Amino acid sequence: MTTDDVPEDRPSSRVRRAQRPRPGLDVLEARIGYRFADQTLLPLALTHVSKAGVSGRVGSYQRLEFLGDRVLGLAVAESLYAAFPDAEEGELSRRLAGLVRRETCAAVAEAWEVGPHLNLGPGEVQTGGRRNQTILADVCEAILGAVFLDAGYAATKAIVQAAFRPGEETGAPRGRDAKSSLQEWAMARSLPIPVYEVVERSGPDHAPVFRIAVRVEGIEPGYGEGSSKRVAEQEAARGVLAREGIGGTQGQDGTRG
Repeated sequence: MTTDDVPEDRPSSRVRRAQRPRPGLDVLEARIGYRFADQTLLPLALTHVSKAGVSGRVGSYQRLEFLGDRVLGLAVAESLYAAFPDAEEGELSRRLAGLVRRETCAAVAEAWEVGPHLNLGPGEVQTGGRRNQTILADVCEAILGAVFLDAGYAATKAIVQAAFRPGEETGAPRGRDAKSSLQEWAMARSLPIPVYEVVERSGPDHAPVFRIAVRVEGIEPGYGEGSSKRVAEQEAARGVLAREGIGGTQGQDGTRG
């Protein structure tokens, strides 16, 4: 083979994904269930500080996140107050904490498929920022803040009720997953939140396999495997839920009927 026959280095799969055209924001608006009048708000809600440029944090979603966090808390609290008239303050607080926590907000952002729309700096893209649970949770709140500025509290509350479902007896948000269910179960018993750790990583760099352990105080650890840490964590949590018989017939106070 001559030098001319040597194929040029091809970009990695991650780089190729980063170069794909970004879907239009109208697609995201349809998933959220809201069409923005001010077309500058949604792009701002999707802009990470690493992409904000010279404007810094003011040009990122952080101010909208601050606002959206407060609006989310109020909308969920009002909905819970109306939906559970016989619930005591402690139960309402537990439900509120479960619905506004980072994991729930990230699950809602994933249900909206926010990841491909995020405006991230190169470093965040290379380190998997589009799947980063903290970024997804922050952007979920920022989007709610943007809706509040665009259309007020009533429109934002409608989105919260559709995406987080605070009025349902199960307290389950859209996109609720095994990790959220396990954490809610632990919180209802005043236990520390479940802890996840990587116990093994195998396979090549382009196709890794993660083995994750989840530890909950008072019960045996659960284990899960997957092509990403997130998938493996879900499998580990799902295994504990199945093994311990958690869910299905839980009562309002978290005890099994």
